[in-house]
Amino acid sequence: MLFPVSALMLCGTFVSWNPSKETTEEKKESRSKPNILFLFADDQRADALGCAGNTYIRTPNIDKLAENGVRFINCYVMGGHHGAISAPSRAMLMSGKNLFHVYDRLDGVHTMPMHFAENGYETFGTGKWHNGAKSFEASFQKGENVFLGGMADHYQVPCQNMGPDRKLGERVKKGFSTDLFADAAIGYLDSYARGKREKPFFCYVAFTAPHDPRSPRKDYIGMYPDGSIPLPGNFKALHPFEFDDLNIRDETLAPWPRTPEIIQESLSDYYALISHLDRRIGDIIETLKKYGLFDNTIIVYAADNGLAIGSHGLLGKQNLYEHSTKVPLIISGPGIPKNEVRDALVYLYDIFPTLADLCSLPAPEDVDGKDFVSVIKGKEKEVRSSLYTVYRNTVRAVRTDEWKLIRYPQRNYTQLFNLKQDPLEIDNLAALPENKTKVDEMVALLKKWYTLTNDTATMNPKTILPLEYDYKKLRQIPDKLQPEYILKKYFKGVDIKNIKKSEH
Repeated sequence: MLFPVSALMLCGTFVSWNPSKETTEEKKESRSKPNILFLFADDQRADALGCAGNTYIRTPNIDKLAENGVRFINCYVMGGHHGAISAPSRAMLMSGKNLFHVYDRLDGVHTMPMHFAENGYETFGTGKWHNGAKSFEASFQKGENVFLGGMADHYQVPCQNMGPDRKLGERVKKGFSTDLFADAAIGYLDSYARGKREKPFFCYVAFTAPHDPRSPRKDYIGMYPDGSIPLPGNFKALHPFEFDDLNIRDETLAPWPRTPEIIQESLSDYYALISHLDRRIGDIIETLKKYGLFDNTIIVYAADNGLAIGSHGLLGKQNLYEHSTKVPLIISGPGIPKNEVRDALVYLYDIFPTLADLCSLPAPEDVDGKDFVSVIKGKEKEVRSSLYTVYRNTVRAVRTDEWKLIRYPQRNYTQLFNLKQDPLEIDNLAALPENKTKVDEMVALLKKWYTLTNDTATMNPKTILPLEYDYKKLRQIPDKLQPEYILKKYFKGVDIKNIKKSEH
Protein backbone atom coordinates (compact mmCIF):
# COMPACT_ATOMS: atom_id res chain seq x y z
CA MET A 1 0.00 0.00 0.00
CA LEU A 2 1.30 3.47 -0.88
CA PHE A 3 1.30 6.32 1.59
CA PRO A 4 1.51 10.10 1.09
CA VAL A 5 4.81 11.97 1.25
CA SER A 6 4.05 13.27 4.74
CA ALA A 7 3.25 10.79 7.46
CA LEU A 8 -0.31 9.49 7.40
CA MET A 9 -2.10 9.08 10.69
CA LEU A 10 -4.20 5.95 10.75
CA CYS A 11 -5.90 4.80 13.96
CA GLY A 12 -3.66 7.09 15.98
CA THR A 13 -0.37 5.73 14.52
CA PHE A 14 1.93 7.54 12.11
CA VAL A 15 3.27 5.45 9.24
CA SER A 16 6.11 6.96 7.21
CA TRP A 17 6.33 6.73 3.44
CA ASN A 18 9.48 5.51 1.71
CA PRO A 19 9.77 7.05 -1.77
CA SER A 20 12.40 4.53 -2.84
CA LYS A 21 9.74 1.79 -2.79
CA GLU A 22 7.56 3.51 -5.39
CA THR A 23 8.26 1.97 -8.79
CA THR A 24 8.49 3.84 -12.07
CA GLU A 25 5.33 2.07 -13.25
CA GLU A 26 3.47 3.20 -10.13
CA LYS A 27 4.57 6.79 -10.71
CA LYS A 28 3.34 6.69 -14.32
CA GLU A 29 0.03 5.18 -13.22
CA SER A 30 -0.36 7.84 -10.53
CA ARG A 31 0.22 10.68 -12.99
CA SER A 32 -2.34 9.25 -15.42
CA LYS A 33 -5.14 9.20 -12.88
CA PRO A 34 -7.63 12.08 -12.96
CA ASN A 35 -7.47 14.88 -10.43
CA ILE A 36 -10.43 15.55 -8.14
CA LEU A 37 -11.91 18.99 -7.45
CA PHE A 38 -14.72 18.65 -4.91
CA LEU A 39 -16.88 21.77 -4.52
CA PHE A 40 -19.26 21.59 -1.56
CA ALA A 41 -21.93 24.19 -0.77
CA ASP A 42 -23.64 24.66 2.59
CA ASP A 43 -27.46 24.65 2.96
CA GLN A 44 -28.22 24.81 -0.77
CA ARG A 45 -31.59 23.58 -2.01
CA ALA A 46 -31.43 21.32 -5.04
CA ASP A 47 -33.71 23.68 -6.97
CA ALA A 48 -31.57 26.77 -6.36
CA LEU A 49 -29.62 26.41 -9.61
CA GLY A 50 -30.31 27.55 -13.14
CA CYS A 51 -29.60 24.07 -14.50
CA ALA A 52 -32.32 22.70 -12.18
CA GLY A 53 -34.91 24.74 -14.08
CA ASN A 54 -34.85 27.78 -11.82
CA THR A 55 -35.17 30.74 -14.18
CA TYR A 56 -34.77 33.35 -11.45
CA ILE A 57 -31.29 32.52 -10.14
CA ARG A 58 -28.09 33.14 -12.10
CA THR A 59 -25.53 30.32 -11.78
CA PRO A 60 -23.80 30.17 -15.19
CA ASN A 61 -20.62 28.43 -14.04
CA ILE A 62 -22.37 25.64 -12.16
CA ASP A 63 -24.80 25.31 -15.06
CA LYS A 64 -21.79 24.84 -17.35
CA LEU A 65 -20.58 22.00 -15.14
CA ALA A 66 -23.97 20.33 -15.65
CA GLU A 67 -23.62 20.80 -19.43
CA ASN A 68 -20.22 19.13 -19.27
CA GLY A 69 -21.32 16.28 -17.02
CA VAL A 70 -24.12 14.37 -15.33
CA ARG A 71 -26.63 15.98 -12.97
CA PHE A 72 -28.45 13.86 -10.40
CA ILE A 73 -31.96 15.06 -9.57
CA ASN A 74 -32.55 12.64 -6.68
CA CYS A 75 -29.49 12.97 -4.45
CA TYR A 76 -30.13 13.08 -0.69
CA VAL A 77 -28.50 13.64 2.64
CA MET A 78 -29.69 10.84 4.93
CA GLY A 79 -30.45 13.29 7.73
CA GLY A 80 -29.14 13.96 11.19
CA HIS A 81 -29.35 13.13 14.87
CA HIS A 82 -29.34 16.80 15.90
CA GLY A 83 -30.24 20.16 14.41
CA ALA A 84 -26.82 20.96 12.91
CA ILE A 85 -27.39 18.61 9.96
CA SER A 86 -24.15 19.56 8.23
CA ALA A 87 -21.98 17.80 10.83
CA PRO A 88 -23.42 14.30 10.28
CA SER A 89 -23.86 15.03 6.57
CA ARG A 90 -20.16 15.77 6.15
CA ALA A 91 -19.18 12.81 8.29
CA MET A 92 -21.28 10.53 6.08
CA LEU A 93 -19.80 12.06 2.92
CA MET A 94 -16.23 11.61 4.11
CA SER A 95 -16.66 8.11 5.55
CA GLY A 96 -19.09 6.56 3.07
CA LYS A 97 -21.13 5.36 6.05
CA ASN A 98 -24.76 5.87 6.97
CA LEU A 99 -25.77 8.07 9.90
CA PHE A 100 -26.01 5.29 12.48
CA HIS A 101 -22.54 4.01 11.63
CA VAL A 102 -20.70 7.33 11.90
CA TYR A 103 -22.98 10.07 13.37
CA ASP A 104 -20.82 13.22 13.25
CA ARG A 105 -17.54 11.77 14.51
CA LEU A 106 -14.60 11.20 12.16
CA ASP A 107 -11.75 10.69 14.64
CA GLY A 108 -10.19 7.31 13.86
CA VAL A 109 -12.39 6.86 10.78
CA HIS A 110 -10.94 6.07 7.36
CA THR A 111 -11.96 9.04 5.20
CA MET A 112 -12.21 9.72 1.49
CA PRO A 113 -9.12 12.00 1.34
CA MET A 114 -7.18 9.40 3.35
CA HIS A 115 -8.14 6.76 0.79
CA PHE A 116 -6.97 8.94 -2.07
CA ALA A 117 -3.71 9.79 -0.29
CA GLU A 118 -3.02 6.11 0.35
CA ASN A 119 -3.40 5.52 -3.36
CA GLY A 120 -1.03 8.13 -4.67
CA TYR A 121 -2.92 11.43 -4.43
CA GLU A 122 -1.86 14.77 -2.96
CA THR A 123 -4.69 16.03 -0.74
CA PHE A 124 -5.66 19.63 0.05
CA GLY A 125 -8.61 20.99 2.01
CA THR A 126 -10.04 24.44 2.58
CA GLY A 127 -13.25 25.82 4.04
CA LYS A 128 -15.72 24.38 6.47
CA TRP A 129 -14.80 21.26 8.44
CA HIS A 130 -17.54 20.50 10.94
CA ASN A 131 -15.96 17.35 12.37
CA GLY A 132 -13.05 18.41 14.55
CA ALA A 133 -9.42 19.44 14.03
CA LYS A 134 -7.88 15.99 14.55
CA SER A 135 -9.87 14.39 11.75
CA PHE A 136 -8.94 17.19 9.35
CA GLU A 137 -5.27 16.84 10.21
CA ALA A 138 -5.47 13.08 9.73
CA SER A 139 -7.33 13.41 6.43
CA PHE A 140 -5.40 16.07 4.52
CA GLN A 141 -1.75 16.67 3.74
CA LYS A 142 -2.24 20.37 3.11
CA GLY A 143 -4.79 22.94 4.21
CA GLU A 144 -5.37 26.68 4.11
CA ASN A 145 -8.19 28.87 5.41
CA VAL A 146 -9.78 25.99 7.28
CA PHE A 147 -12.87 26.87 9.30
CA LEU A 148 -13.67 24.52 12.17
CA GLY A 149 -17.31 24.94 13.08
CA GLY A 150 -20.87 25.05 11.86
CA MET A 151 -21.34 28.67 10.84
CA ALA A 152 -19.72 32.08 11.07
CA ASP A 153 -20.34 35.69 10.21
CA HIS A 154 -19.44 35.59 6.50
CA TYR A 155 -17.44 38.79 6.94
CA GLN A 156 -15.35 37.51 9.88
CA VAL A 157 -14.50 33.85 9.44
CA PRO A 158 -12.01 32.40 11.96
CA CYS A 159 -9.60 30.42 9.76
CA GLN A 160 -6.58 28.21 10.38
CA ASN A 161 -3.75 27.13 8.12
CA MET A 162 -2.04 23.75 8.20
CA GLY A 163 1.70 23.83 8.83
CA PRO A 164 4.41 21.48 7.52
CA ASP A 165 3.79 19.32 10.61
CA ARG A 166 0.19 18.79 9.42
CA LYS A 167 -1.15 20.65 12.42
CA LEU A 168 -3.65 23.49 12.18
CA GLY A 169 -2.33 26.78 13.51
CA GLU A 170 -3.94 29.69 15.32
CA ARG A 171 -7.36 30.98 14.35
CA VAL A 172 -7.34 34.32 12.57
CA LYS A 173 -10.49 36.21 11.57
CA LYS A 174 -10.32 37.11 7.92
CA GLY A 175 -12.47 38.43 5.05
CA PHE A 176 -15.57 37.16 3.25
CA SER A 177 -16.03 33.40 3.47
CA THR A 178 -16.58 32.55 -0.20
CA ASP A 179 -13.55 34.57 -1.24
CA LEU A 180 -11.34 33.08 1.47
CA PHE A 181 -12.02 29.52 0.41
CA ALA A 182 -11.95 30.16 -3.33
CA ASP A 183 -8.68 32.07 -3.03
CA ALA A 184 -7.15 29.24 -0.98
CA ALA A 185 -8.15 26.71 -3.63
CA ILE A 186 -6.76 28.90 -6.42
CA GLY A 187 -3.54 29.40 -4.45
CA TYR A 188 -3.19 25.65 -4.03
CA LEU A 189 -3.77 25.02 -7.75
CA ASP A 190 -1.20 27.71 -8.61
CA SER A 191 1.36 26.01 -6.39
CA TYR A 192 0.51 22.54 -7.68
CA ALA A 193 0.74 23.61 -11.33
CA ARG A 194 4.14 25.22 -10.82
CA GLY A 195 5.45 22.13 -9.03
CA LYS A 196 6.47 18.75 -10.37
CA ARG A 197 2.89 17.44 -10.66
CA GLU A 198 4.15 13.99 -9.71
CA LYS A 199 0.85 13.05 -8.14
CA PRO A 200 -2.75 13.82 -9.06
CA PHE A 201 -4.52 16.07 -6.59
CA PHE A 202 -7.63 15.74 -4.44
CA CYS A 203 -8.75 19.31 -3.73
CA TYR A 204 -11.71 19.73 -1.36
CA VAL A 205 -13.35 23.17 -1.22
CA ALA A 206 -16.11 23.41 1.40
CA PHE A 207 -17.91 26.74 1.25
CA THR A 208 -20.07 28.13 4.05
CA ALA A 209 -22.42 29.82 1.57
CA PRO A 210 -25.35 30.00 1.23
CA HIS A 211 -25.73 29.06 4.94
CA ASP A 212 -27.00 31.94 7.03
CA PRO A 213 -26.32 34.65 8.05
CA ARG A 214 -28.01 35.61 4.80
CA SER A 215 -25.64 38.51 4.37
CA PRO A 216 -24.13 38.59 0.86
CA ARG A 217 -20.92 40.39 0.09
CA LYS A 218 -21.78 44.08 -0.14
CA ASP A 219 -21.54 44.29 -3.92
CA TYR A 220 -24.02 41.40 -4.22
CA ILE A 221 -26.64 42.93 -1.91
CA GLY A 222 -29.58 43.91 -4.11
CA MET A 223 -28.52 41.67 -7.00
CA TYR A 224 -32.02 40.20 -6.70
CA PRO A 225 -34.32 43.07 -5.63
CA ASP A 226 -36.66 42.26 -2.77
CA GLY A 227 -39.94 40.92 -4.09
CA SER A 228 -38.48 39.76 -7.41
CA ILE A 229 -38.19 36.09 -6.40
CA PRO A 230 -41.52 34.21 -6.37
CA LEU A 231 -42.61 32.35 -3.26
CA PRO A 232 -42.09 28.59 -3.15
CA GLY A 233 -45.09 26.70 -4.51
CA ASN A 234 -45.52 25.08 -1.09
CA PHE A 235 -45.20 28.31 0.90
CA LYS A 236 -47.15 28.39 4.16
CA ALA A 237 -47.29 31.03 6.87
CA LEU A 238 -46.99 28.33 9.56
CA HIS A 239 -46.24 24.65 9.61
CA PRO A 240 -49.64 22.96 10.13
CA PHE A 241 -48.53 20.84 13.10
CA GLU A 242 -45.74 20.43 15.64
CA PHE A 243 -43.33 17.54 15.09
CA ASP A 244 -40.15 18.67 16.85
CA ASP A 245 -38.69 21.90 18.22
CA LEU A 246 -40.19 24.54 15.94
CA ASN A 247 -38.14 27.15 17.80
CA ILE A 248 -34.80 25.62 16.83
CA ARG A 249 -32.19 28.19 15.79
CA ASP A 250 -32.75 27.94 12.02
CA GLU A 251 -36.46 28.66 12.47
CA THR A 252 -35.82 31.89 14.39
CA LEU A 253 -34.42 33.75 11.39
CA ALA A 254 -37.87 35.18 10.62
CA PRO A 255 -40.93 35.86 12.81
CA TRP A 256 -44.13 33.81 12.83
CA PRO A 257 -46.37 33.72 10.88
CA ARG A 258 -44.04 33.87 7.87
CA THR A 259 -45.03 36.67 5.53
CA PRO A 260 -44.56 36.62 1.75
CA GLU A 261 -42.44 39.76 2.03
CA ILE A 262 -39.90 38.38 4.49
CA ILE A 263 -39.58 35.04 2.65
CA GLN A 264 -38.98 36.88 -0.63
CA GLU A 265 -36.37 39.05 1.09
CA SER A 266 -34.68 35.92 2.45
CA LEU A 267 -34.67 34.32 -1.00
CA SER A 268 -33.13 37.46 -2.52
CA ASP A 269 -30.21 37.33 -0.11
CA TYR A 270 -29.96 33.53 -0.39
CA TYR A 271 -29.78 33.68 -4.18
CA ALA A 272 -27.18 36.47 -4.02
CA LEU A 273 -24.96 34.29 -1.83
CA ILE A 274 -25.27 31.47 -4.38
CA SER A 275 -24.51 33.72 -7.36
CA HIS A 276 -21.38 34.98 -5.62
CA LEU A 277 -20.43 31.36 -4.92
CA ASP A 278 -20.99 30.55 -8.60
CA ARG A 279 -18.73 33.43 -9.66
CA ARG A 280 -15.85 32.20 -7.52
CA ILE A 281 -16.35 28.62 -8.69
CA GLY A 282 -15.89 30.02 -12.18
CA ASP A 283 -12.56 31.52 -11.05
CA ILE A 284 -11.41 28.15 -9.71
CA ILE A 285 -12.34 26.40 -12.96
CA GLU A 286 -10.55 29.08 -15.00
CA THR A 287 -7.45 28.35 -12.94
CA LEU A 288 -7.66 24.68 -13.91
CA LYS A 289 -7.92 25.68 -17.56
CA LYS A 290 -5.07 28.19 -17.27
CA TYR A 291 -2.68 25.45 -16.20
CA GLY A 292 -3.96 22.73 -18.52
CA LEU A 293 -5.49 20.76 -15.65
CA PHE A 294 -9.16 21.00 -16.57
CA ASP A 295 -9.35 18.13 -19.07
CA ASN A 296 -7.99 15.61 -16.56
CA THR A 297 -9.97 16.76 -13.53
CA ILE A 298 -13.19 15.24 -12.26
CA ILE A 299 -15.26 18.04 -10.75
CA VAL A 300 -17.97 17.30 -8.19
CA TYR A 301 -20.49 19.92 -7.15
CA ALA A 302 -22.79 19.09 -4.25
CA ALA A 303 -24.23 20.48 -1.01
CA ASP A 304 -24.56 19.10 2.49
CA ASN A 305 -28.34 19.54 2.85
CA GLY A 306 -31.25 21.56 1.52
CA LEU A 307 -33.31 24.28 3.20
CA ALA A 308 -36.95 25.28 3.55
CA ILE A 309 -36.91 29.11 3.31
CA GLY A 310 -40.70 29.39 3.53
CA SER A 311 -41.68 25.98 2.20
CA HIS A 312 -44.24 24.32 4.51
CA GLY A 313 -43.98 27.30 6.88
CA LEU A 314 -40.39 26.35 7.75
CA LEU A 315 -37.02 28.02 7.26
CA GLY A 316 -34.44 25.36 8.11
CA LYS A 317 -33.31 21.85 7.26
CA GLN A 318 -34.58 20.11 10.41
CA ASN A 319 -37.34 18.20 8.65
CA LEU A 320 -37.71 15.47 6.01
CA TYR A 321 -39.49 17.30 3.22
CA GLU A 322 -37.82 17.18 -0.21
CA HIS A 323 -36.64 20.79 -0.04
CA SER A 324 -34.52 20.01 3.02
CA THR A 325 -33.16 16.52 2.29
CA LYS A 326 -32.59 16.71 -1.48
CA VAL A 327 -29.30 18.29 -2.59
CA PRO A 328 -27.64 19.22 -5.87
CA LEU A 329 -25.12 16.78 -7.32
CA ILE A 330 -23.19 17.30 -10.54
CA ILE A 331 -20.20 15.22 -11.69
CA SER A 332 -18.16 16.17 -14.75
CA GLY A 333 -14.76 15.34 -16.18
CA PRO A 334 -12.86 12.70 -18.16
CA GLY A 335 -14.96 9.63 -18.92
CA ILE A 336 -18.19 11.32 -17.76
CA PRO A 337 -21.08 11.72 -20.25
CA LYS A 338 -21.99 15.31 -21.08
CA ASN A 339 -25.24 17.18 -20.50
CA GLU A 340 -27.15 14.23 -19.09
CA VAL A 341 -29.56 13.89 -16.16
CA ARG A 342 -30.05 10.86 -13.92
CA ASP A 343 -33.03 10.22 -11.63
CA ALA A 344 -31.46 7.36 -9.66
CA LEU A 345 -31.89 7.53 -5.87
CA VAL A 346 -28.46 8.23 -4.41
CA TYR A 347 -27.02 9.44 -1.11
CA LEU A 348 -24.15 11.85 -0.59
CA TYR A 349 -22.28 9.01 1.10
CA ASP A 350 -22.34 7.07 -2.20
CA ILE A 351 -19.85 9.57 -3.65
CA PHE A 352 -16.82 8.08 -1.83
CA PRO A 353 -16.92 4.62 -3.45
CA THR A 354 -18.03 6.16 -6.75
CA LEU A 355 -15.04 8.51 -7.00
CA ALA A 356 -12.72 5.67 -6.03
CA ASP A 357 -14.07 3.65 -8.96
CA LEU A 358 -13.88 6.57 -11.40
CA CYS A 359 -10.21 6.98 -10.47
CA SER A 360 -9.48 3.23 -10.64
CA LEU A 361 -8.62 3.04 -6.94
CA PRO A 362 -9.34 0.03 -4.75
CA ALA A 363 -12.90 0.04 -3.44
CA PRO A 364 -12.98 1.43 0.12
CA GLU A 365 -13.73 -1.17 2.77
CA ASP A 366 -16.47 -1.09 5.40
CA VAL A 367 -18.66 1.53 3.72
CA ASP A 368 -22.43 1.67 3.30
CA GLY A 369 -22.34 3.81 0.17
CA LYS A 370 -23.02 2.28 -3.23
CA ASP A 371 -20.81 2.83 -6.25
CA PHE A 372 -23.02 4.45 -8.92
CA VAL A 373 -20.51 4.65 -11.78
CA SER A 374 -22.74 2.33 -13.81
CA VAL A 375 -25.54 4.91 -13.46
CA ILE A 376 -23.25 7.78 -14.43
CA LYS A 377 -22.25 5.95 -17.60
CA GLY A 378 -25.81 4.97 -18.44
CA LYS A 379 -25.32 1.22 -18.01
CA GLU A 380 -27.78 0.94 -15.11
CA LYS A 381 -30.78 3.05 -14.10
CA GLU A 382 -30.48 2.69 -10.33
CA VAL A 383 -28.40 1.42 -7.42
CA ARG A 384 -31.38 1.17 -5.04
CA SER A 385 -35.15 1.16 -5.49
CA SER A 386 -35.96 3.13 -2.34
CA LEU A 387 -34.28 5.56 0.04
CA TYR A 388 -34.56 6.29 3.79
CA THR A 389 -34.15 9.61 5.62
CA VAL A 390 -34.22 10.48 9.32
CA TYR A 391 -34.29 13.44 11.68
CA ARG A 392 -33.48 12.98 15.34
CA ASN A 393 -35.87 10.51 16.99
CA THR A 394 -38.91 12.39 15.76
CA VAL A 395 -39.26 11.86 11.99
CA ARG A 396 -38.63 9.00 9.56
CA ALA A 397 -39.29 8.89 5.82
CA VAL A 398 -38.99 6.43 2.97
CA ARG A 399 -39.41 7.10 -0.73
CA THR A 400 -39.55 5.12 -3.94
CA ASP A 401 -39.57 6.40 -7.50
CA GLU A 402 -43.18 7.53 -7.10
CA TRP A 403 -44.24 7.49 -3.46
CA LYS A 404 -43.02 9.00 -0.20
CA LEU A 405 -44.17 8.29 3.34
CA ILE A 406 -43.19 10.45 6.31
CA ARG A 407 -43.82 9.02 9.76
CA TYR A 408 -43.85 11.03 13.02
CA PRO A 409 -43.81 8.28 15.70
CA GLN A 410 -44.02 10.63 18.69
CA ARG A 411 -47.20 12.17 17.23
CA ASN A 412 -48.58 8.94 15.71
CA TYR A 413 -49.00 10.85 12.47
CA THR A 414 -48.32 9.84 8.87
CA GLN A 415 -48.02 11.70 5.58
CA LEU A 416 -48.18 10.05 2.16
CA PHE A 417 -47.29 11.92 -1.02
CA ASN A 418 -47.32 10.91 -4.65
CA LEU A 419 -44.10 12.61 -5.77
CA LYS A 420 -44.87 12.15 -9.46
CA GLN A 421 -48.13 14.07 -9.19
CA ASP A 422 -47.26 16.22 -6.16
CA PRO A 423 -43.51 16.96 -6.03
CA LEU A 424 -44.08 19.87 -3.63
CA GLU A 425 -45.64 17.54 -1.01
CA ILE A 426 -48.83 19.52 -0.60
CA ASP A 427 -51.57 16.86 -0.61
CA ASN A 428 -51.32 14.31 2.20
CA LEU A 429 -53.02 11.15 0.91
CA ALA A 430 -52.42 8.96 3.96
CA ALA A 431 -55.93 9.18 5.42
CA LEU A 432 -57.78 8.29 2.21
CA PRO A 433 -59.30 4.78 2.44
CA GLU A 434 -58.18 3.90 -1.09
CA ASN A 435 -54.54 4.44 -0.05
CA LYS A 436 -54.51 2.10 2.96
CA THR A 437 -52.70 -0.63 1.03
CA LYS A 438 -50.07 1.83 -0.19
CA VAL A 439 -49.57 3.20 3.35
CA ASP A 440 -49.13 -0.34 4.69
CA GLU A 441 -46.67 -1.13 1.92
CA MET A 442 -44.60 1.99 2.59
CA VAL A 443 -44.64 1.44 6.36
CA ALA A 444 -43.33 -2.08 5.81
CA LEU A 445 -40.57 -0.66 3.59
CA LEU A 446 -39.72 1.92 6.25
CA LYS A 447 -39.39 -0.86 8.83
CA LYS A 448 -37.00 -2.75 6.56
CA TRP A 449 -34.80 0.32 6.23
CA TYR A 450 -34.99 0.89 9.99
CA THR A 451 -33.45 -2.53 10.56
CA LEU A 452 -30.98 -2.35 7.67
CA THR A 453 -29.48 0.96 8.85
CA ASN A 454 -29.29 0.01 12.55
CA ASP A 455 -31.62 2.87 13.39
CA THR A 456 -31.93 3.57 17.12
CA ALA A 457 -35.19 5.54 17.34
CA THR A 458 -38.21 4.32 19.28
CA MET A 459 -40.88 3.89 16.65
CA ASN A 460 -43.68 3.01 19.10
CA PRO A 461 -43.38 5.45 22.03
CA LYS A 462 -45.64 4.99 25.06
CA THR A 463 -46.61 8.66 25.16
CA ILE A 464 -48.08 10.38 22.12
CA LEU A 465 -47.57 14.13 21.90
CA PRO A 466 -50.11 16.59 20.47
CA LEU A 467 -49.93 17.94 16.93
CA GLU A 468 -51.36 21.32 17.96
CA TYR A 469 -49.10 24.17 19.06
CA ASP A 470 -49.33 27.88 19.78
CA TYR A 471 -47.00 29.76 17.43
CA LYS A 472 -47.32 32.87 19.63
CA LYS A 473 -45.14 31.16 22.21
CA LEU A 474 -42.25 30.84 19.74
CA ARG A 475 -39.53 33.45 20.27
CA GLN A 476 -37.23 35.00 17.70
CA ILE A 477 -33.77 35.13 19.26
CA PRO A 478 -30.72 36.11 17.18
CA ASP A 479 -27.48 34.21 17.69
CA LYS A 480 -24.21 36.03 18.17
CA LEU A 481 -23.05 35.44 14.59
CA GLN A 482 -25.72 37.53 12.86
CA PRO A 483 -24.18 40.80 11.56
CA GLU A 484 -25.81 44.21 11.76
CA TYR A 485 -27.26 43.89 8.24
CA ILE A 486 -29.22 40.80 9.29
CA LEU A 487 -30.31 42.15 12.66
CA LYS A 488 -31.80 45.26 11.09
CA LYS A 489 -33.48 43.41 8.24
CA TYR A 490 -34.85 40.22 9.83
CA PHE A 491 -35.17 40.99 13.56
CA LYS A 492 -37.15 44.22 13.33
CA GLY A 493 -39.47 43.43 16.23
CA VAL A 494 -36.76 42.16 18.56
CA ASP A 495 -35.08 44.25 21.24
CA ILE A 496 -31.53 43.57 20.08
CA LYS A 497 -29.80 45.63 22.77
CA ASN A 498 -31.35 43.88 25.73
CA ILE A 499 -31.43 40.30 24.46
CA LYS A 500 -28.75 37.73 25.06
CA LYS A 501 -27.68 36.25 21.76
CA SER A 502 -27.72 32.48 21.71
CA GLU A 503 -24.81 30.20 20.90
CA HIS A 504 -24.94 28.07 17.77
